[in-house]
Amino acid sequence: MAFAKPQREASFEAALESGQYDALILIHSPGAALAEPLASVLAEHARIDARVASDSLLIPAAKLPGQRLISTATGPLLRDYDDVRRFYDAGKKAAALALAAGITKPLLQVAGVPDDERYAQAELLSLLGFWQGLWQPLEAREALGEAEVEPVSLVGVLSASLDVDAAAAIEAGRRAGRDLCGTEPERMAPLKFAEYCEKLFAGSPVKVSVLRDTDTLKRDYPLMMAVARASLAVERHVPCVIRLEYQGEGEIEKTLLFAGKGVTYDTGGADLKVGGHMAGMSRDKGGAAAVAGFMKTLAELKPQGIKAIAEIGAVRNSIGADSFVADEIITSHGGVRVRIGNTDAEGRLVLADLLSHLREAAVDAVEPEIFSIATLTGHAARALGPYTAVVENGPARELNIGRTLATLGDLYGDPADVSRVRREDYAFIAPRTRADDVLSCNNAGSSVTARGHQFPMAFLDIASGLAKHGLDSAQPIPYTHLDIAGSGIEGGDWQHGAPSAAPVITLAASYLL
Repeated sequence: MAFAKPQREASFEAALESGQYDALILIHSPGAALAEPLASVLAEHARIDARVASDSLLIPAAKLPGQRLISTATGPLLRDYDDVRRFYDAGKKAAALALAAGITKPLLQVAGVPDDERYAQAELLSLLGFWQGLWQPLEAREALGEAEVEPVSLVGVLSASLDVDAAAAIEAGRRAGRDLCGTEPERMAPLKFAEYCEKLFAGSPVKVSVLRDTDTLKRDYPLMMAVARASLAVERHVPCVIRLEYQGEGEIEKTLLFAGKGVTYDTGGADLKVGGHMAGMSRDKGGAAAVAGFMKTLAELKPQGIKAIAEIGAVRNSIGADSFVADEIITSHGGVRVRIGNTDAEGRLVLADLLSHLREAAVDAVEPEIFSIATLTGHAARALGPYTAVVENGPARELNIGRTLATLGDLYGDPADVSRVRREDYAFIAPRTRADDVLSCNNAGSSVTARGHQFPMAFLDIASGLAKHGLDSAQPIPYTHLDIAGSGIEGGDWQHGAPSAAPVITLAASYLL
């Protein structure tokens, strides 16, 4: 889990004298006011290369660390649609060039940050983007060695104010999230996902327990175990529920509860994915990965007054003679009779049982807020592109949870859009006969279904029993669903793209920083 350690430097002179660094990386906006010798170096190079104002370049510079400068321009910043991700993207570009140039101990400087609220976190996002660009898959690190594929061992940050410890805590969580999401389905089969979590939190304030007993799982997580049914014949594919618990020091003021969809491979089950749509489905555990990642950041920051409980359903949706099928009626942990509409809508079944357990914990908790995080629907990606979809129940909407996540997501470069769950969504999954209480889904792809990322929230609300804790109840419980099908992987390439670990930054900004 090692990554390039951050170190804050108060002055350029002190950093230069230390002799620790082998290059200066400058991330700058157009027209940034620079001190010497940077101003002269860039002005001289700009005479022969206009890309100084728009690209990432390696420039010889005798008076700088390692006698070399990586200059990376952010591009425009002040248009209506610009945001702090300009700095994040510049950090990623700088990382790619640093790796290609053989730089292993860079000193990072950010210049020309506008006096604009949108860019208050520009230094942090430049560093997080740089780390994102350095990350290499877990399989590569294990096969070739950490030093071979991730040679950068130290990152200095020239800043008067950046909290590098908080930045490192966020990156520790995001790195765990990328590892868990991005690793292939055998290396990160359910019990190996659990093993990674046990190692990740060893010696930390987060307690890990893993429920492996098949009979207990069938009794307490019946919907999840329907999804797992065809996988039980293969020992290495058997499911588990991973529970992570943290209790901060002092009086508890807030309880956060998370359900994470950890489908380690999704074949679609009996409704088999065809036409090449199965590639990349090892990343269908991105929600569970983000939950574990957030808990890692929490473990590093150790906030007081917060209690956090997370349940991760690690399961493989396999195809086989014992696959569950459409038309089955299965009673959830919450006592709700669920008619299966399509076995490729398996993630909401896993989440419903997890949420039901969290609902029971929330009843006696202090100021509870429940979240589910999942790569749930293609519709979220189709409707919102690379943004997390936030869908709230009534109590969460009353607390402006979605608006808070969206606002801070913009400021911290991990954006989200808020969607409303409406009466049509509940009507869509209403039972057609008295044989069942709720329909899991229709039998068409979510991306071609109207309100394809909103109606699953209505299903989760009912199947988990949370619908009994709405605004009209004696005990309202805020519940917010986060669909990261569009935001979980950079560039939308689910087989090859780098996991983004969304929404770890947004959650950290909202509850920990």
